[in-house]
Amino acid sequence: MAGKKETPRQKMIGMMYLVLMAMLALNVSNTVLEKFLFMNMTMEKTVVDGEAKNNGTVGRIEVQVEESGKRAKDIAVLKTAQDVRTETNKVLSELDELKKRMIKVTGDYEEDGVTPKGIKNMERIARMMIKEKEGKKLKDLLNGYTTFLSAKTGDEYGDLALDGKDHPLFKQDKNARKRDFATLQFDQTPMVAGLATISQFQTEVLSRETAALEKLARDVGAADLKFDQINLVALPNSRVVAAGAKYEASLFIAASSSAAENPDMTFNGKEIEVINGKGKIEFIAKGGNYDKDGLSKRRYIATVTLKDSVYRDTIEYFVARPVIQIQSASVQALYLNCANELQVNCPQLGSAYNPTFTATGAQTIKGAKTGQVTVVPSAAEVKLNVYNSGSLLGTENFRVRRIPKPEIKLYNRGKEVNYKQGENISALRQLNIKAIPDQDFKTFLPKDARYRVTGWEVTLARGKRPVAPPSKVTKESLSIGNLMQKAKPGDRVVVEIKRVQRMNFRGKTENVNVGNVFFNIPLN
Repeated sequence: MAGKKETPRQKMIGMMYLVLMAMLALNVSNTVLEKFLFMNMTMEKTVVDGEAKNNGTVGRIEVQVEESGKRAKDIAVLKTAQDVRTETNKVLSELDELKKRMIKVTGDYEEDGVTPKGIKNMERIARMMIKEKEGKKLKDLLNGYTTFLSAKTGDEYGDLALDGKDHPLFKQDKNARKRDFATLQFDQTPMVAGLATISQFQTEVLSRETAALEKLARDVGAADLKFDQINLVALPNSRVVAAGAKYEASLFIAASSSAAENPDMTFNGKEIEVINGKGKIEFIAKGGNYDKDGLSKRRYIATVTLKDSVYRDTIEYFVARPVIQIQSASVQALYLNCANELQVNCPQLGSAYNPTFTATGAQTIKGAKTGQVTVVPSAAEVKLNVYNSGSLLGTENFRVRRIPKPEIKLYNRGKEVNYKQGENISALRQLNIKAIPDQDFKTFLPKDARYRVTGWEVTLARGKRPVAPPSKVTKESLSIGNLMQKAKPGDRVVVEIKRVQRMNFRGKTENVNVGNVFFNIPLN
């Protein structure tokens, strides 16, 4: 049902009416009947107010027609509004007559001339409305009125008088849904409740008339555009300005019509959503063919269709070449099989920047923060591709360095072994060995610069021959006190490195090729 608008007062009265009807069904005392009498008087006052309001609406339409020059279309609208008002008055009058007959057949008024005598009379009301078919006539009158409104305005208005099976309040009730309109509304109904029922229908008639007249009022001068909504608009050259730079904007007035429906708008021939008269254009800017200043001129066609008029414009804009900025501890080169952490920025995109990455010759791992990426090279060169919203922003090329070999060092009691002067036999009791990473590599990639010597051999030699079989070691320290008991001045301790391992950023170990590494420690 279109256009059924009720005032808060009407809604309140309708709710009270339903509550009282429910109480009546429970055979509540005379107090309820008195409340119905009060309710009926209140609704009749609402009907009077509604008629005054709708008369005012027709008068307003008449003034609008006069001010618009009495055009044929507007005069036709006024004639329709007057027809609606006339028909409504006719229906309301017939409903008033029906209420008078209800009072008359149940004993007329008390001596005060205001209070009906037969407010409790159910039998006479049921006979009149059901057996004598007055209820059927009422149904035809009410539903005929909504059909009339639909024909006059072009909007659809639902029936006012409903059988139980069609009524939203009763269609789920086993008993009530079987009743026709007259039985549903007037069976076992005291006369005063019957009066309130008719008055309630009068308020519903008026609410539908109100909606119809408001619709017709909007149709007056519908071909005209009255720009009654004025807005101040600032159109800046750019919304983002660097500190110290000049901010420039055009300031102008934009006007729209509150009476007009949302216009149709298109972007490059495709319809766009319009809310409150404003269309939103949103797309991913495509680059290419940049000039010497790094700008690519682009354009799109926008149209606005308002009534019978079409407004079209070709709008130019410029796409700036995105500049990718790489931040890293070592940006010129990456280390092979290591987690090279990069920060890739593109200031031009601002908050729209949310990049994704692919690479040739490497694996990429996106970081937790915008623009962070870890590159793990597997080839001598890496090409890192940076995308935003599916568009390629650019490609960065990197050389790949091999991981520098660690330096192996031997220690005796915390001091590095003296290979030139040798070590005293009595002082050499424990050897410690360390694989020391390249300092730059450790600074750049500490998670990948974790080394251990996991295989080495220690031999006591005299001349060209070993004094004892070599000691094979898998830890980073070795006690050689027993071995030194066999040593003589002039002997030497020979250390051969068998295996060095590196733990990478993933916590996995890999063997490191350090070549043939020997140490000769002279003994004295």
